[in-house]
Amino acid sequence: MTLSTDEGWRMPVEDFEELASVAPDGVRLEFVDGRVLTKDPLSVEDFEELERRAPETVWLEYANGKLEVKAPQDGTHSCIFMWLLRQCLHQRPDHALYGFSGIKTQAHRNGRARSDGAFARRGHFRGHGEWSDPEGILMALEITSRDHDTNQRARIDKPVGYAGTDIPVYLLVDRGNSTVTVYSEPKNGRYRQSSSYPWGATVEIPPPVSIVLDTEQLKKYAD
Repeated sequence: MTLSTDEGWRMPVEDFEELASVAPDGVRLEFVDGRVLTKDPLSVEDFEELERRAPETVWLEYANGKLEVKAPQDGTHSCIFMWLLRQCLHQRPDHALYGFSGIKTQAHRNGRARSDGAFARRGHFRGHGEWSDPEGILMALEITSRDHDTNQRARIDKPVGYAGTDIPVYLLVDRGNSTVTVYSEPKNGRYRQSSSYPWGATVEIPPPVSIVLDTEQLKKYAD
């Protein structure tokens, strides 16, 4: 892992070199200040082929026609996911929170998001491929990482991507400012409602999720 104390995680150059070496014909990559860029427009088909060939240490996403690299999870990230998983299973035992799910996003299903969690009925993803249609997913979850692209990806691109496919709720656990934000009521590619709560508050996630989160425990994960 490459980490800058000022700006957060950046992709190691060794990972970029391995990714570039397996890129499909016609996909030219460049490495600029810790970011992976494409020299030419990237189609969703080329993205999916690149993602299939990517090394196990590299997780890719595709938003607004741009290639993005998802930061690896650290220990705190994993603890927050398990905290939420336990609450979901306790209150909605007929559903599950599926970690690191690939979802087709944006208005025409031409985005690709690797969500930190997808809340759906038990067995929902059986028979699905690498990238699942969003129908049947009640909530998408993102937990911010110590990543220099977190603001653009988690707070701007992801709400648009998930709302564009009418996923009813987007839950953002924001480690940057110790808040939980609930986005709901998607319409015309935007969530009409969004409410932010400080860690420690009681957070009601509206139907069809219908879960109440006691976020007091999140205070232990402030860093």
